[in-house]
Amino acid sequence: MHSFALIATILSITALAGLLATRLRQPMIVAFIGVGIVVGPVGTGWVVADSTIELLARMGIAVLLFLVGLRLDMHLIRMTGSIAVVTGLGQVVFTAAIGYLLCIGFGMDAVAALYVGLALAFSSTIIIVKLLSDTRELEQLHGRIAVGLLIVQDLVVILVMIAVNAFGRTTDSTVAAAVAGTALKGLGLLAAIAILMKFALPWLLRQVARSQELLVLFGIAYAVSVATVTEALGFSSEVGAFLAGVSLAATPYRDALGARMVSVRDFLLLFFFLDLGAGLDVAEAAGHMPQVVMLSLFVLVGKPLIVMVIMSAKRYPIRVGFATGLPLAQISEFSLILAALGLSLGHITATTVSVITVTGLVTIGGSTYLILYSRALYQRCERWLRVFDRAGNRREEPTQTNPEVDIVLFGLGRFGRHIADQLSSTGHRVLAVDFDPQRLAANERDRVTVVFGSAEDLHFLQTLPLPQAKFVISTIALADVNTALLHGLHHYEYQGHVLMTAHTPHDAELLSRAGADLVLEPFSLAAEKADEILTRLTRNDEHHTKSHDATPTEQDPAEPE
Repeated sequence: MHSFALIATILSITALAGLLATRLRQPMIVAFIGVGIVVGPVGTGWVVADSTIELLARMGIAVLLFLVGLRLDMHLIRMTGSIAVVTGLGQVVFTAAIGYLLCIGFGMDAVAALYVGLALAFSSTIIIVKLLSDTRELEQLHGRIAVGLLIVQDLVVILVMIAVNAFGRTTDSTVAAAVAGTALKGLGLLAAIAILMKFALPWLLRQVARSQELLVLFGIAYAVSVATVTEALGFSSEVGAFLAGVSLAATPYRDALGARMVSVRDFLLLFFFLDLGAGLDVAEAAGHMPQVVMLSLFVLVGKPLIVMVIMSAKRYPIRVGFATGLPLAQISEFSLILAALGLSLGHITATTVSVITVTGLVTIGGSTYLILYSRALYQRCERWLRVFDRAGNRREEPTQTNPEVDIVLFGLGRFGRHIADQLSSTGHRVLAVDFDPQRLAANERDRVTVVFGSAEDLHFLQTLPLPQAKFVISTIALADVNTALLHGLHHYEYQGHVLMTAHTPHDAELLSRAGADLVLEPFSLAAEKADEILTRLTRNDEHHTKSHDATPTEQDPAEPE
């Protein structure tokens, strides 16, 4: 088949597979790899070491790493505190170590086992951020920790790829010489990029940004050019593309460039996954299905448990640890890139790559449904997960000293902070409850006492000064959490007024039936306020227009101006 017709046919099949994947609520990666298997040697045989697809695949990886560097936001890690760094590094170390031991038990050699263990340790930033965004969990505590954790993982995988490239090619020199040479070349590369960032890139970007089309072209050309230079220096092209992105991350054009290159990234990555699927040795993978099943179970169950245990050791509630760890129950596109890199260097065989790829397919597909049904899963597993819960040890002096309060407020998010400000400014004594240590540490209100705790914890409610409080207010807009809180208040026979928060009329009605005295709907209130403002503005505009139109008619046309 002619190459142009071949690409057209493959794209058409991929579009249909993508449509099916969206109906099944699966990430596109699964569809892309599946199409690669269909058009590869196992299926139609259309894609067999096709240089065009391989080139586009490499471009896709370069653009992906460029965008990772471009979007590198260390502020997110600082915002979540040490928990993102500790959990991210701890999860990578424990997952890689356990994965390595499992593979050694399967009879793999040490190098292959190390590659598989590392591949299992990383999770897909693209998939997780997309799913958390779809489920509106990105701004919740577990969503912010998960994103910070993923940034740490991305940095680790970049360092791993640098090490693999630097030392994986060394055959005729000592390790000390290799380390010294790599360090010198790395420092020289970083120095050159720093000079570009200081003197050339700001001026160049101002000229390029005058045209949006030229901005995208410049981004791709810059990423690929730096990738080519780093490859010539003995590093991988992926590292160069990442550094190219980092060098532009501090510029004011970062967001505009990143937003316009996302579609280019998604299109080019299609060819990487097609190429990966086409190279998948299905027969070999089928012969290693017991290993694939065990590794997949470890990723789907073990990785979330590792995250949950680490966060529990840091005194986070078990529900937060569960919600943070569950999205990580898959392996990353970087894991597949790392496997392809190991194959190209001759470190691992196609069989090992096939095992990693099939494990990726199983875990990516499975974890999607785990994220979508995370709340139902937690409710089913909660009684067994309680054994890991150490958050109760964080109940601190506010509950023990029994402060004088008028109002108990649950949740110090954006809405909760405004409520706390209003209540404290009018003289009320507020006890605010939240399970985000960062929010508690940021409290600077004189008449607001903060305490670490969860609205769903029945035993925790017993420690609160509920008999003193005239009002209990929840600014947590989750119906199941508020329902559990209402149940707890009824259990302890709370006699005051209960105000809840809901995002939808359905949830508001549910909470009212459950016993809430008043349900606040921030979105509805904001919409009503916006409607009032818009109505007032349009009326003023109409009045101004009528007055302006009436002015000429007040003068007799016969009179001179």
